[in-house]
Amino acid sequence: MKTIAYQEFGGTAVLQTIDEPMPTIQADQVLVKIKAVSINPLDWKLRKGEMKLMSGSKFPKHTGTDFAGIIDAVGASVTNVKKGDEVFGTVKNNMKEGVLGEYAAVPSTLVWKKPAAINFVQAASIPTVGAAALMALQKIGKTTAQSRVLINGAAGGFGMFLLQLLRLDGVNITAVADTHALSFVKQWGADSVVDYSKENVLTKGDTYDAIVDLSGKMGYENARKIMKAKSVFINPIPSPVDILTTPIKNLFRSKKQIVLLSTPDKETIDRLVKAIDNGLEIEVSKVFPFAQSKEAYAYAEKGGYVGKVAIEVN
Repeated sequence: MKTIAYQEFGGTAVLQTIDEPMPTIQADQVLVKIKAVSINPLDWKLRKGEMKLMSGSKFPKHTGTDFAGIIDAVGASVTNVKKGDEVFGTVKNNMKEGVLGEYAAVPSTLVWKKPAAINFVQAASIPTVGAAALMALQKIGKTTAQSRVLINGAAGGFGMFLLQLLRLDGVNITAVADTHALSFVKQWGADSVVDYSKENVLTKGDTYDAIVDLSGKMGYENARKIMKAKSVFINPIPSPVDILTTPIKNLFRSKKQIVLLSTPDKETIDRLVKAIDNGLEIEVSKVFPFAQSKEAYAYAEKGGYVGKVAIEVN
């Protein structure tokens, strides 16, 4: 089967289409014929070697963690899905595994039946950002109608889920996005918007109970200027150093930085599927064919798009 892999850390040029044997499945696994894979920032952070402390340096490595497809075979102990089911899911170890290829063997506990109302590309866009959005809600903590939350870089996949989920809680949301994305973030639930090409949210004079920095460009030290005395800054794309040092630093400050590490599980996915059934929107602004996987990653890494970017495989 054909799959996308790389033999060294680097830019999109290191991505190669290679032939590999068809995966074999264990008793608790399923074989999925991949229909679509969505792109997440972690994909290129891993490929560039930014997470090598966790991913290791053994090659070849594969890319792409969130997928949708059709069950082609099931292991002897699998009972939650059967051959022919349309599913979506994620890999067991997102630091070391990737599924951007024609088939993948994954644990049956990490695949879920695809909601009928959405297509494969939309389904592949759910697991990582959806789980992260629910985790962010938890870390933001108890909110009221007077709570003010700032989402920086709100127009991507994470922001798409988080805005719509926060809207259900009735908090006051300010979303920072580019001009072309303002209508989307308003539609998803923002009460007010900041066009970062025209305004600097750090100098507007407003303060917030929680800041979620989805762009990774604000940073905690800048965010402190617009955080209330007891507030949280949520960092969803931490470096290994952030992961190690943040808990210690938080012991000495009232404005907390929270490193967000989330893993999709059944409870999380059930909540997301229920939200989708109740009208939560999934915007996939650009879809590339498998043969243009390099171009897909180059496009995604530039940023500036709305919602998710995905690759269709079969």
